[in-house]
Amino acid sequence: MKELIIIRHAKSDWGNSSLKDFDRPLNKRGMTNAPEMANRLVKQNIIPDLIVSSPALRAITTAKHFAQAWQIADKEIKLEPNIYEASRQTLFDIINDFDDRYSRIAVFGHNPGLTDLLNYLNGHVYEMPTCGVCYLQFPIDNWSMLSHGTGKALLFDYPKSDQL
Repeated sequence: MKELIIIRHAKSDWGNSSLKDFDRPLNKRGMTNAPEMANRLVKQNIIPDLIVSSPALRAITTAKHFAQAWQIADKEIKLEPNIYEASRQTLFDIINDFDDRYSRIAVFGHNPGLTDLLNYLNGHVYEMPTCGVCYLQFPIDNWSMLSHGTGKALLFDYPKSDQL
């Protein structure tokens, strides 16, 4: 079995119009939501073998909050530049190339690519909210075997889900 933890970056700050999109930081809500969502996963013992993140500031900052909760050193986070602004196909190709020694991998990235990827893998996510988490399981032994519709969502959670 292979398992993916797909996480969209937390809420980012749009206050400084001189910043490039890549360099936008998390806003106050994002800085609160990221550790909260990470702790929800820790309570369920959902901890990855590897963290792979977009290098965009808002994504890597979110990944670092999760890494802290998972007790994984920041230096262990693998930066994957192609996740930034990635299409579903690019994300899919990245995942197909993951090292098979890792069974559970967390991927931090952006919309619309993440929502498109999740719908391609299992078809049950309308929109991946900021700091949303989808935990998927696949009946495969190699990441290269990951294919359309093979994922089973074990968890879909996001910061405001407890307010419904």
